[in-house]
Amino acid sequence: MKIKFTISACLLALLIVGCGGKTEKKEDGFSVERKKSTEQAVETPESTNEVPASQRITLDNKGVGQIKNITLDPEIDQEMATSGGELFKTNCTACHKTDRRFIGPKMEGILERRSPEWVMNMILDPQLMVEEDRCAKDLLVEFNGAAMANQNLTVEQTRSLLEFFRTL
Repeated sequence: MKIKFTISACLLALLIVGCGGKTEKKEDGFSVERKKSTEQAVETPESTNEVPASQRITLDNKGVGQIKNITLDPEIDQEMATSGGELFKTNCTACHKTDRRFIGPKMEGILERRSPEWVMNMILDPQLMVEEDRCAKDLLVEFNGAAMANQNLTVEQTRSLLEFFRTL
């Protein structure tokens, strides 16, 4: 009996000490306590105020692929541009628009932002470009992982697309 009384008294004392002395102020509504995370945030173009890849100018970058150098005539080859326009309509308009952003970047002014070699390499082998070219990787991120499809075009067809882009 004495042992039960002692144990009961100890438990009562612990209960009083554990619950007493601190009062909590209750507020109406819902609240959440947030603690600082020890994880570091990944910096994105939005968080660093960096220019998005689709607007970035990288004319010195030729990309990765078979096109190393290309010389464009000052005059646009209208026949080639017309052929390129038809190719654009049949192969590219599912993801690209000439004058606005869509699933992929707009094509208007592309040659003011990218070198002709980069554009051709991206069309000819988009997978290689995304694997090895920083700008192509950034574009993939900017456009939510929508990778450019390889249209299996020839160098001549790609060159006519480039000539069409010059007319935009």
